[in-house]
Amino acid sequence: MNLQVTILKLLVSYPNGLAKLDDLKRDIAILATSGQDWSERTKRLAARVPDLSIFSMRLVERYPFGWHITEKGRGVLEYMESHERPSVVDTNTPEPECALGKIPPMRGKASRRARGRSRQRRSPRAHIA
Repeated sequence: MNLQVTILKLLVSYPNGLAKLDDLKRDIAILATSGQDWSERTKRLAARVPDLSIFSMRLVERYPFGWHITEKGRGVLEYMESHERPSVVDTNTPEPECALGKIPPMRGKASRRARGRSRQRRSPRAHIA
C-alpha cells in the first residue's frame, strides 16, 4: 500500500479535506487490512507521480488538530486518477470501507460524478475544531 496516496484519498473524503490524526490512523489501518485491491490501486496511482512527497510538495498541511489536503493536493490526486487506466471491474467485489463510509472508487469520470452525488446525500458531519 502506498501510504502517501492513501492519505490523499482519505483526506479528500473528509469534509473540507480536514481530518484528525487519530481518525486517519484508524482509516489507514482498515485499508491496510482490506486486501490486495487497495494496495494495487495505490501503487498504480503512485506510479503517475514517482517522487510523491505529500509534505514537501505541500499537498498536505499538518496542524496540531489534524491534517488538511491543499488545493494543490486535490489537483495532484485528480491528475493521478485521470491517468489511471481502468481495469476490468468486478461488480461483485465491494469497495473498501473506512470509518467514514465507502472510500470513493478510482474508476474514471463516471464514478467521480456518482461520487459527487453520493456526497450530497451524506449527512453533515461536525467540523473538526
